[in-house]
Amino acid sequence: MTISEKHINVLIVGAGPSGLMMAAQLLRNGVQPVIIDDKQGPTTHSNALAVQARSLEIYRQMGIVDGVLTNGNPVKGASFYIDGKEKAAFDLTGIGQGQTPYPYVLMYQQYKNERTLLDYLTLNCCPVYWNTSLLDIKQNEQNAAVQLKNYEQFLSLTCDWVVGADGAHSSVRKGLQISFKGDTYQHEFYLADVELDDAELSPDQLKLFMGKHGVAGFFPMPEEKNYRIVGNLPGEPGQNADLTIADVLPYLNRITGFLIDVARNDWFTIYRLHHRMAERFREQRCFLIGDAAHIHSPVGGQGMNTGLQDAYNLAWKLAGVINKQLKPAILDSYAEERMPVAKTLLNTTDRIFSLVMSRNWFTGLFRKWILPRVLNFVWTKENTRGTFFKTISQTGITYRESKISLHISNAVKVKAGDRLPYLKVFDEKKQQQTDLHEWCSKPGFTLIILGKLTEADLFSLARWITQNYPAVLNFFYLPPSAKNQEVFDTFEIKENQAKSLIVRPDMYIGFINDKVDMVLMDNYLMNLIGIIAS
Repeated sequence: MTISEKHINVLIVGAGPSGLMMAAQLLRNGVQPVIIDDKQGPTTHSNALAVQARSLEIYRQMGIVDGVLTNGNPVKGASFYIDGKEKAAFDLTGIGQGQTPYPYVLMYQQYKNERTLLDYLTLNCCPVYWNTSLLDIKQNEQNAAVQLKNYEQFLSLTCDWVVGADGAHSSVRKGLQISFKGDTYQHEFYLADVELDDAELSPDQLKLFMGKHGVAGFFPMPEEKNYRIVGNLPGEPGQNADLTIADVLPYLNRITGFLIDVARNDWFTIYRLHHRMAERFREQRCFLIGDAAHIHSPVGGQGMNTGLQDAYNLAWKLAGVINKQLKPAILDSYAEERMPVAKTLLNTTDRIFSLVMSRNWFTGLFRKWILPRVLNFVWTKENTRGTFFKTISQTGITYRESKISLHISNAVKVKAGDRLPYLKVFDEKKQQQTDLHEWCSKPGFTLIILGKLTEADLFSLARWITQNYPAVLNFFYLPPSAKNQEVFDTFEIKENQAKSLIVRPDMYIGFINDKVDMVLMDNYLMNLIGIIAS
């Protein structure tokens, strides 16, 4: 299959999770992209394994979460071992209860995420052009000119926009000459997807083993008795190229303190880890997302999920510009919002990884004698568990400092720039329960009014939306009631007060005001967001 167009709106380079999510979100917002990848077809192996709650919330908004949940495996606990003895254990059951519909970490391999997104693209008539490479890219203020190789055919076309989602060795990033600053960790690692028959392991428990021989992690996969094993290799980098799972087993047995019984080995690979970040996430008409923009150690299962959120953040903005609903200035907010997230993630994972892998004698003593006690103690604190979940689930990421966040409120619990809290809502008219996230299931912005309004006020609001924002603003109204008191308490709404929220298409609150003022909402939508009035 070859590309027949000579000019396209959006070219997405890379059909991994980030690129596929970018394409899916553009389709959801009415833009048909072209997506290419130099691979022969979808992969059957997975570097990433964990899907966090924030990604599941995105899948829910897209209407595809049920299949993901059915074929995934929630992790219910984690254990920390030193020299084969359990030193700390953490119950993860319902750790994020009330914060999200998905209060857990779901094991759902990267290739399954890709197949889920590919199915979504197929249903929306958006093919992936496999075996297609980007050879060259040049751009100006109007468009980008690219040279592609599709099988043995060479193609030249122009694009209004290009999104580089082509991984750590991104041809887009290299073509734009954007530096990828960072370093490579000195250690060499192995990854094995295996079927095991060991009584010491559990199908819903993550286990991390540490000792003088190294580290090894066991991650339960959705398939029965299937695990991913990740660990470091002895010796200097470059000396382990020809190793197999059989060569690693004696080393692994020493670390865990028991014999590993491998019934089947599906995949074994050796690799090194990097921590790098692109100097810029945008260059004129081109953007970088996912591993093309940032790579780091797999601590906490954040990599794939961060790439999905990159795409989620950029897509609605780019679609709005293409559809002539938003002014181009909105695109500057992508890098402004996502670069700090990537930088914080790199710093955090680097510190944790260095602590785990350090060969310093003092750090070794700290890991063995002090760290387990600290972990066991802090895990007894409810606030600590809540903060941990918000961090690992990525539900705690905030854009409060963003130029497109406007907080005109005395409230301190929830502010503009925060992810919209997951709060259940009882619909008095329909006599059924829903939630705030469900209210934001349609593309576009969502105006939510909380508090008592008169019929005349509601009519004025409806007319204001119809006249000015009919294609971009959805509207929901929640009057006070005993069954919805938690919503009003969360947003710190006083008696006889009405509060207005404008939620962005990515379910982040862009605007909060302690009253309902159409002039201020106009100012936010027109001047900060840059909506082009109908």
